[in-house]
Formats: sequence, structure tokens, C-alpha cells
Amino acid sequence: MNIFFGEDASAQLLMLTNNYDKFFVLTDENIYKLYSSLIASLVPEKEVVKIVIPAGEDSKNIENVMLIWTKLLESKAGRDSLLINLGGGTISDIGGFAASTYKRGIDFINVPTTLLAMIDAAIGGKNGINFNNYKNQIGLFSEPKCVIINKHFLKTLNERDVKSGLAEMMKYAFIADASFLDLDSDNYLDFIEKAATIKEDVVSLDMNESGLRKMLNFGHTVGHALESYYLDKENYLTHGEAVALGIYSALYLSVKYCGLDEKWLFFYEMWFKGNLNVLNLNDFDVDSIYEYISHDKKNKGGKPQFVLISAPEKPQIDIEVCIEDIKESISILLNKFSE
Repeated sequence: MNIFFGEDASAQLLMLTNNYDKFFVLTDENIYKLYSSLIASLVPEKEVVKIVIPAGEDSKNIENVMLIWTKLLESKAGRDSLLINLGGGTISDIGGFAASTYKRGIDFINVPTTLLAMIDAAIGGKNGINFNNYKNQIGLFSEPKCVIINKHFLKTLNERDVKSGLAEMMKYAFIADASFLDLDSDNYLDFIEKAATIKEDVVSLDMNESGLRKMLNFGHTVGHALESYYLDKENYLTHGEAVALGIYSALYLSVKYCGLDEKWLFFYEMWFKGNLNVLNLNDFDVDSIYEYISHDKKNKGGKPQFVLISAPEKPQIDIEVCIEDIKESISILLNKFSE
């Protein structure tokens, strides 16, 4: 899989279109309002069928997958068709899943429009949907033909969307590249290409997450549980906000289990408070949040497995953590970062 950056990415897209007979663009209502004219020009001189679903994480469900399949079927899409996923992580997740299962698989490309998608969700071939309020429970591995990253899309993001991507970028400081410790809300544009490249390099060595790729889940065990818990609440968390909290939990447990110097826990707390929004999490229930962890895909023998670190750039995978310590880390972080 290739990642193309900047304005030259448009030329790469045009080259790709020579290989396909029919073209489809999947996007959400918000992106469609902003970029309807762009959608029409993605594949010049070709008819493009638009598929528009509601915006938001709760749209990543089987009903919308069926809507996509129906649109493809009605338009007689075959294996020589291409689906272009234009949007954030929800669009690349559900679009990749729908494309990879329609007629046992048609090609798709991802054109991410959010910071989080550019440096994480659109890269790596993890596609899926939520099920019964559990995050990404149904899915598969299937890589896009390419990912096209253009920072122009970030101009329309609101502050919350930008900050939601920062934690996923800071994750790389702890698992792969300490230069990300200098990341903040003012210089994040300088780190996008490096973050996307790290993700792709790791994925290329371990596509199916049997070893090395697991380190990319740093902060995600508790993060996904928090995201699921707040999914249908008024004070919902974005994926990036949930991961930001999950990283604190992972650092807290790293001090206990891997001998991480406690200074990194303090460093991250200060970084979080200086770069991310204060969150309204006062209605949490630790036992209910832990219930989501008990269904985590990475569990072995019913026991939670964490990615922790012994120092920045030194990830430790498949660390079994006891229930009491997990709950303690959740309780501490929620009290520390709530309004």
C-alpha cells in the first residue's frame, strides 16, 4: 500500500482511475456539505455515484453497511469498481469493511479528512463496525489500494477535532519515536507525515497484528472501553479523547508493571492539560467501563492484555494486568481529567 502526500496526491488518484470501470464515493453528511463540488471532480469525466451516511461514530453499524451494499448492487458495481472513502475514521472503517465484503472484495482507497484519520484510522487496513455498543467488534484486515493525504482538509476542522488527533500522535512518542515528545497544538502539522509513515512501516511488518503491530494499541484498551461507555451519552467522547485518557492509564500501569520512570506520567498529565480539552466525565461507573474491557479483542483466555512501556520507544506487548489495577487506573484518570 502507498501513501501519497500533498497536492501530488491528486495526480496519483487520476492514475489509479484508469484501472476501474465504475466509481463510488462514500462520505458523511458533514463532509458532503463541505466538499460536494470536490466529490464531483475526484474522477474527472467519469460518473461518480455518491453514497452519503450520517456523520458520527454511531453510524458505524450494520444498517449503514447494508445501505452501502445496496447502493453498490443497484448500480451494478462489479470487481472492477472502486470505492473512494472520503472522510474521517468512521468512513474509512465502514467503507473498507463494506468494500472488502461486497462480492468478496472490491478495491477501495482512503482520502482522510481529519487529523486522526490521516495519522491512524485510514492507514493499516483495519476495517470494521461497532456491534451492540462494543467498539469495532465485527471487521477484517484489508488494505486500501492507497491513502491520499492532503492537509488542505484540516482547514475545516473545528478545535475539538484537531485536539482529538493529538493524542494518537503523541502515542508515537512512547512507542516509536521520542521526537514526538515535542508535539503540541501549535506544531502538529509538522508531524503528520512522520506519524503516517511510522504507522505504515509497522503495519507492513505485521499486517494481521500477530506481534509488532500490537504496539499501536498503546492506550487503546482503556481508551476503547471509555469510548464505548460514552458512545450513546450526551457527553460522548471522540476516539482521540478516549485514547488520550487511555494513554494515561497505560502510563500509570507501566510504572507499576514495567518500571517506567514516574516522571513520564507527570509529563503526560501536563501535556494533556496543556493541549487537550477538559472533559465532562462525572457520570462514570468504573465497573461498567471495565465490562467493556472484558470483551476486548486482544484478551487471551478472558484476561486483558495491555501494551505498556518501560521507557519512551520501548513498548512491551501482551502484558497481563490484574483487574484491580485496571480499575484503579480508570478511577484515577477519570477523577484527574474530569471537570
